[in-house]
Amino acid sequence: MSDERAARLAAIRAANTARAPKAVSSAPVDPQPPVLAPQALAVLLLGAAGGALLAAAALPALLPGLTASLLGAEPSAYWLLARSSAMVAYALLWLAMLSGLLMSNRLARVWPGGPTAFALHQHTSLLGLAFSLFHALILLGDRFVAATLAQILVPFAYSGYAPLWVGLGQVALYGLVLVGLSFYVRSHLGQRLWRLVHLLSFVVFALALAHGVMSGSDSVTRPAQVLYWSSGGSVLFLTVYRVLMAARGHS
Repeated sequence: MSDERAARLAAIRAANTARAPKAVSSAPVDPQPPVLAPQALAVLLLGAAGGALLAAAALPALLPGLTASLLGAEPSAYWLLARSSAMVAYALLWLAMLSGLLMSNRLARVWPGGPTAFALHQHTSLLGLAFSLFHALILLGDRFVAATLAQILVPFAYSGYAPLWVGLGQVALYGLVLVGLSFYVRSHLGQRLWRLVHLLSFVVFALALAHGVMSGSDSVTRPAQVLYWSSGGSVLFLTVYRVLMAARGHS
């Protein structure tokens, strides 16, 4: 009887083992989401800079009629390109802030999902950097602005229209460079320094908003005001929500 009972117990254990769910493979997972390849980033930034310089050099030859408007009452082609690229750059920076705050607030788990939010955050940051670079360099062709390359690249070196607010926009551009390129050195920075660098994005956004409102020629228009109020309000709301949730978690 003991041998028969032992055989039955062994059969029951074998059956239970067969029905038990198999262990999930514990393959190593990369804790850092994939980032845009450095080669693609270089092409993106060189394309923005090269496109701006090419447009500044080629527009007078291709469309000579526009050259006469550079000092006239109508806006020049360069000024139109600078204004439009500035609005696109600011909108991309806004989207980058929203996606980053959604991730930090854990709201991205609901929509659009963590990996999607990270990809959106990264690509809008880098595209915003490219359009910001285009916005700055295209002004080299505007004879009314009459800014040199040094005045465009060196913060507060420009002494023409609204030099203070233009200088703050230049500082925001360099801050955006630091935040954007930090994606590629995240593993060397460590989590704490990574967070400190990304806190700089709040300063960059505030400077870009002040630069647009105070020095932008479209600030008085209704679409620009809607963009500035909605972007500033949404970023402020999500920031306050993040701070309250963090305080609640600590308490």
